[in-house]
Amino acid sequence: MIISENLARELWGQPGATEHPLCGVIADGALLMIEQHFLADTLLQLRKLKAQADGAVAQITPEDFFAVLGPEENSIAVIMKHVAGNMRSRWTDFLTSDGEKPDRNRDSEFELEPQNTREQVLTLWEDGWALMLRTVRSLRPEDLQRTVTVRGEAHTVLEAMNRQLTHYAAHVGQIILLSKHFAGERWQSLSIPRGRSRDVDVSKTELASRSSLVDVPPTRFR
Repeated sequence: MIISENLARELWGQPGATEHPLCGVIADGALLMIEQHFLADTLLQLRKLKAQADGAVAQITPEDFFAVLGPEENSIAVIMKHVAGNMRSRWTDFLTSDGEKPDRNRDSEFELEPQNTREQVLTLWEDGWALMLRTVRSLRPEDLQRTVTVRGEAHTVLEAMNRQLTHYAAHVGQIILLSKHFAGERWQSLSIPRGRSRDVDVSKTELASRSSLVDVPPTRFR
């Protein structure tokens, strides 16, 4: 969103405005609000992704965890091991070191070793998410314009975060698809079940109507 300084002042009533590298000229107070919202929403979306992946994996057997659909396909275990390795590399010393750490062996993330039991892979997964969420929580609005590197390529912090969010979303989608395939008829939907969209729409409308009577914001539905 690129706007003029005069329009920024008119919209937000701020005496000062900042030339932002991503947003153009925008009022300082509004910019701070946008950056705070971005950080809060990124944290929320990441937590949703983890909850979806965990909910999917909870529905499969230990055998399904390591099963592959073909010789060139990845198992859920391998995907989770890779995501954990990526997180450890990207989010360790996020603001002060390159996101591709010298001790990372990416190729090994796609190979299962004897120590990679289900419990060990899940521990790596949990540790990776904990590190990332802890790092994101520590960020401040002013950090978003700082520069970090990944494999020597410069990114703003905001760009680096979006890069990781889309990467993790893709892998969570893979985990859900494989879990649904293996669970078969046992599968419990992680979102609105097939054929139930209208029921949710009606419930949402009724809830919003009741909430308006007592001035309570309606619940958000997926």
